Amino acid sequence: MTDETAPACAICGKPAQPKYKPFCSARCADVDLHRWLNESYRAPAVEDPEGLPEED
Repeated sequence: MTDETAPACAICGKPAQPKYKPFCSARCADVDLHRWLNESYRAPAVEDPEGLPEED
């Protein structure tokens, strides 16, 4: 039985299940893990030119 106020699964949008939160199933949890291990999730790196050492 699912709770109507449960947040949506981060992968497919179905209601999240307490056992797999924030996912609805082991499958969606595995999909997310694969994305992390495959480096599909990335944050852009922005270097601050003020923080770089001076070149001689």
